Amino acid sequence: MNKIKIGLIQQSNKGDIQQNIEKLKNNIRSCSEQGAQLVVLQELHNSLYFCQTEETDLFDLAETIPGPSTELFGSLARELGIVLVTSLFEKRTKGMYHNTAVVFEKDGSIAGIYRKMHIPDDPAYYEKFYFTPGDKGFEPIQTSVGKLGVLVCWDQWFPEAARIMSLKGAELLIYPTAIGWESTDSDEEKNRQKDAWITSQRGHAVANGLHVVSVNRVGHEPDPSGTTNGISFWGNSFVAGPQGEVIELCSDDKEEIKILEIDLDRTEQVRRIWPFFRDRRIDAFEDLLKRYAD
Repeated sequence: MNKIKIGLIQQSNKGDIQQNIEKLKNNIRSCSEQGAQLVVLQELHNSLYFCQTEETDLFDLAETIPGPSTELFGSLARELGIVLVTSLFEKRTKGMYHNTAVVFEKDGSIAGIYRKMHIPDDPAYYEKFYFTPGDKGFEPIQTSVGKLGVLVCWDQWFPEAARIMSLKGAELLIYPTAIGWESTDSDEEKNRQKDAWITSQRGHAVANGLHVVSVNRVGHEPDPSGTTNGISFWGNSFVAGPQGEVIELCSDDKEEIKILEIDLDRTEQVRRIWPFFRDRRIDAFEDLLKRYAD
């Protein structure tokens, strides 16, 4: 049996970055104390979700990789002997910035990075202003707990990203996330959005026969411009099994730490009874490479 213990940290953030980081450190330590071998953090976990507005001064939040945060989280991973999935605002060079997931091995070294490929541009989610689309492709990251298919937030709506990661040998799909409700939406619309978000990722688990780990932030963050009423991040961090079954689910309004054990060998068992990879008609998929198939 190829079992690993995973820690999920669903956290609310404030404007004080150091306070956020201290809370993260405490929560990561708590996961380790409960036996977690792999700990996953939410998207852009050091700060408030700054993409609600377009402000050039906010680029000052970015840092290089390697940099202060990779030093801090790498040291923590080494101290605790865990694999750690983080999400940082990367300054690659002057004028070029990325939304970047950094995975640390248990010795504190950087096992690999993934730069967010799909960049949204919606009211309250003005990410195209800040982030250059990733250029490293969909490459799983090899770690001591397995080969991790790390993607970020908006990537979770695209089945192609999950499929390519899976075809390249990912044993687990991981999505650091920052998604929530705008307050003017009706309760019915809010529920539709949240349910679609969970359903789409459960679909990736089914289609690829893999576990999916999605870690979202929680809590209300105001819009500094006052244009909207801010975002209420809906939490609901969860883990789905290879048949889409929900193994663990967090609340929509509370900070939570969840520790659970999964068996990566279930992928082999499920793919034997649901051989989707065997039956793919790769000779007939050329239209997937078109923007629109007329």
